[in-house]
Amino acid sequence: MEAWYMDETSEDQRLPHQKNPNEPVSLNKLADIGVLYWHLNPKDYENDKELQNIRQTRGYNYMDLLDLCPEKVENYEEKLKNFFREHIHADEEIRYCLQGSGYFDVRDSDDRWIRIWIKEGDMIVLPAGIYHRFTLDKGNYIKLMRLFVGEPVWTCYNRPQEDHPARVGYVKNFVDDSKKGVALEAH
Repeated sequence: MEAWYMDETSEDQRLPHQKNPNEPVSLNKLADIGVLYWHLNPKDYENDKELQNIRQTRGYNYMDLLDLCPEKVENYEEKLKNFFREHIHADEEIRYCLQGSGYFDVRDSDDRWIRIWIKEGDMIVLPAGIYHRFTLDKGNYIKLMRLFVGEPVWTCYNRPQEDHPARVGYVKNFVDDSKKGVALEAH
């Protein structure tokens, strides 16, 4: 997994959009804004003890798989546009990359975009209420495991959502310096 602050250009969303010079973002910085990360073995995800432990510890009892590419998704370009609209969720967004690669963009506490490039084996958790978006990279393919607590709910709330309870909680825990929380452990 790699992460960096994004440039301000509006070129193709599937390009890296690294600043020149590049401004990398560390795992610690991501943890400060509530983003968790693990690197797992995607070749044996059905038997991966570490994945089973994460799922049990964090209560991820529902799982499905998603192949995202032009050949497998109806209205592919429209769906990709929807994923790339800045939004929040009321629950965590948990994604484990089994094949391919893509970008999750998240806002830091100063409202600047950080681009997270996930590849095979990378698992990230975005906290409820964080502004984010997703796009594929130039490879145009990703196979993701989606994990949920309870029944799968994937409702997005497009920005602005400052009064949404998930956003209020996120700001209290990760943006407001006087009340910052701590992300749960990852590596």
